[in-house]
Amino acid sequence: MPIIVNLDVMLAKRKMSLTQLSERVGITMSNLSILKTGKAKAVRLETLEAICRVLECQPGDILEFRVFAI
Repeated sequence: MPIIVNLDVMLAKRKMSLTQLSERVGITMSNLSILKTGKAKAVRLETLEAICRVLECQPGDILEFRVFAI
């Protein structure tokens, strides 16, 4: 999939655990884990906004579009 989720990178930069993010954003650990591993089929803008607010970042810091050469 050409959309790469860099949530783990942002968590490391902010020295925050997935548990802490879950508590601050109000999203279950399992849903954040699905997003972090790139297995999510969709992300609500409300969710992305809440994550960006807590991590003090832009959506592009979390989601990256990468074209793979064949």
